[in-house]
Amino acid sequence: MNNHWLERTELLIKQQGITTLQNAHILIAGLGGVGSYAAEFVTRAGVGALTIVDADTVSLSNINRQLPALHSTIGQAKTEVMRARLLDINPELKLTVIHEFLTPERAWEIVTPHFDYVIDCIDSITPKLNLILAAKRRHVKLVSCMGAGGATDVSQIKVTDLMKTYNCPLAKFIRKRLKNERIHSGIKAVFSSEIVSKDSMQRTEGLDYKKSFYGTISFMPAAFGLHAAATAVNYLLAKQQNKENVNL
Repeated sequence: MNNHWLERTELLIKQQGITTLQNAHILIAGLGGVGSYAAEFVTRAGVGALTIVDADTVSLSNINRQLPALHSTIGQAKTEVMRARLLDINPELKLTVIHEFLTPERAWEIVTPHFDYVIDCIDSITPKLNLILAAKRRHVKLVSCMGAGGATDVSQIKVTDLMKTYNCPLAKFIRKRLKNERIHSGIKAVFSSEIVSKDSMQRTEGLDYKKSFYGTISFMPAAFGLHAAATAVNYLLAKQQNKENVNL
């Protein structure tokens, strides 16, 4: 593989780091404002294999915050727009595209131990919960992104154990459901500690397990995706470094 495009990355993480990322396989569920940026960042970092999951098509309302959303891509599948973009970044990326809504049942079918990391960018509670549970039960490392809507302060975005999150309505629901499953720790989460603007909430008809959503500014979902990608990549690099230290 021609790694010349990764020369700046190699200066930082060295050849062993490049090899580690090229040998890694990450699953990203959800290609909206958070997941699309997470996919871009892990691809530009040099991750060699990526599976992306989403059933949605680009709509006009996506343009303010989602990477695949342009006036020229309205109506196109987000997975196909991102496929073209990611392969243009790294033509040798081993990319698997799953163009379907991640039902609870499919979450358990898709998440298998051959993934090195799972990045959860789903914004509907039931599919999100089942993706988290599948990764947890099958001992696959995961970072779960909580709500990026209703907030504007990037400095309040944090990565912590999901059970330590606060001020996030989505995280509150997920914490409660996980406690019912007797899970009390061990899941990384990206969240904002900013108090959500309740005035920006809008109810929906409950399609695809979603009952409401918040207004969102362009940069918040991207920043969530950045934190999620960094969490996954840094974990993979640290894991390899720990192995090397053990073998010394």
